[in-house]
Amino acid sequence: MGKAKLILGLAILGPAVVAGWQVASCEIANLELQTDMRDIAAQVASRIGLEAPNSDEDLRNAVIHKAGEHGIQLEPAQVTVQQTGSGKTLAIYLAADYKARVSLLLYSFSLHFTPSSAK
Repeated sequence: MGKAKLILGLAILGPAVVAGWQVASCEIANLELQTDMRDIAAQVASRIGLEAPNSDEDLRNAVIHKAGEHGIQLEPAQVTVQQTGSGKTLAIYLAADYKARVSLLLYSFSLHFTPSSAK
């Protein structure tokens, strides 16, 4: 009876752990992308005069590149870039809108994420 309970418990717990792992990895990748977006939007080098401010296209490409590093596929239309002000008053807002697919053996679903550079 004890072995049967153990096998049944593992049969139930195993898929739950696998599903939780896949969801958690998507959440972690999203959090890492959001942190990278905040770093990109800070534009520290341009604020202190070391380099010229980046264009909207440069910022969009930087977000897409960082997303790719985390296993997130983004298209340019999924990234929003807004710049206001100039020089030391430059404010940059970055946002992305994407879905991550989680595939389990018999079931798959999408998680919707909207990371941004806003705090």
